[in-house]
Amino acid sequence: MARAFLVVMDSVGIGGAPDAAEFFNNGRPDTGANTVGHIAEACAKGLAEEGRNGPLHLPNLGALGLGAALELASGMTLPGADAKPTGMWGAATEVSRGKDTPSGHWELAGVPVPWDWHYFPDTQPSFPDHLTKALCQAAGTDGILGNKHAPGTAIIEEFGAEHLRTGWPICYTSADSVLQIAAHEDHFGLERLLDMCKAVAPMAHEMRVGRVIARPFVGAQGAFQRTQNRRDFAISPPKPTLCDWVQSAGRKVHAIGKIRDIFSGQGIDDVAKGADAALIAHLRRAVMTAEEGSLTFANFVEFDSLYGHRRDISGYARALEWFDTELGKLLDILKAGDMLLITADHGNDPSWSGTDHTRERVPVLVAGLGEKPLGHTGFVDVAATVADHLGVASQGPGRSFLQSVSR
Repeated sequence: MARAFLVVMDSVGIGGAPDAAEFFNNGRPDTGANTVGHIAEACAKGLAEEGRNGPLHLPNLGALGLGAALELASGMTLPGADAKPTGMWGAATEVSRGKDTPSGHWELAGVPVPWDWHYFPDTQPSFPDHLTKALCQAAGTDGILGNKHAPGTAIIEEFGAEHLRTGWPICYTSADSVLQIAAHEDHFGLERLLDMCKAVAPMAHEMRVGRVIARPFVGAQGAFQRTQNRRDFAISPPKPTLCDWVQSAGRKVHAIGKIRDIFSGQGIDDVAKGADAALIAHLRRAVMTAEEGSLTFANFVEFDSLYGHRRDISGYARALEWFDTELGKLLDILKAGDMLLITADHGNDPSWSGTDHTRERVPVLVAGLGEKPLGHTGFVDVAATVADHLGVASQGPGRSFLQSVSR
């Protein structure tokens, strides 16, 4: 019985989204944004030399077809990735109207988002009075700090000392449909923070806010650090997803990274969490031990969280090269008949303006099932393909790559 490993390289877009002009960063349309392409360009010009040097080196992703997918999606070329692909490769386009984590993951799992998300205005305050009141009630405080759009690390530096002095939680948002709450693990308490997020999540979800995110941190002024105890309280998918299809067929579904949070635990048997370095070890273990017929669904978030939003080109390039090295080790231990499908949920071009995600197509790279160009595909086709490989009935609108090479 076949096994499937679905791996999301969070935010590793390849440009070319046909509706990019409808999405913005600091008032600039996302037209022309290209996460992988612009990182490769910067590396080739010697402009991404912090902790690495030279052209972007991705031999394993290139061999699976990343360069070919990039050229298909956007017309750009990936230097050093011109070898004939050894895997299935294509470029996927999203139809959901968000360029956020839940939209991308749900659609990859066969369920496009059927509604428009609610986004908080880039004003101060950002939150309506009734939500601010609920936040104070849930925290047991007389007020909140922040109440605006901000990057997570910056707002902790701005309000961390006042948070320690007053005990008020730091509440903020971004261009995504999110409500984020930061608090000190020792002074405010991790469980108290999680309870607060859990209490306000139903109100946020009723507003069509995609996620309430707990952002715990430790340390003192000038040395605050976010911890790995982040927790996302996401709105539930409106229909059964790939995870539910597989689980309903009596198979196991293993989550690695923030997958359980994104799907509100639906269709998930167990989860392994941690930093990306720990997650790759969990994924290697799954490749060695996962049951026949199982799905392992992994997300590697640090491309996005540590480098994309912070517009750190060198850091993003280092992360891609690290992942490529680890991918080579995974390919060596795949069993005959296994499918390893690598994709992304959106873009986050670190060369772009603003700090938001960028609207892009994403690569679809499949190892273990031979070489075949897939052409332009849809996000939903990923779910249909995984289901087909596992012999599970697809309940979504996608079409399997294993049955057709074009849409």
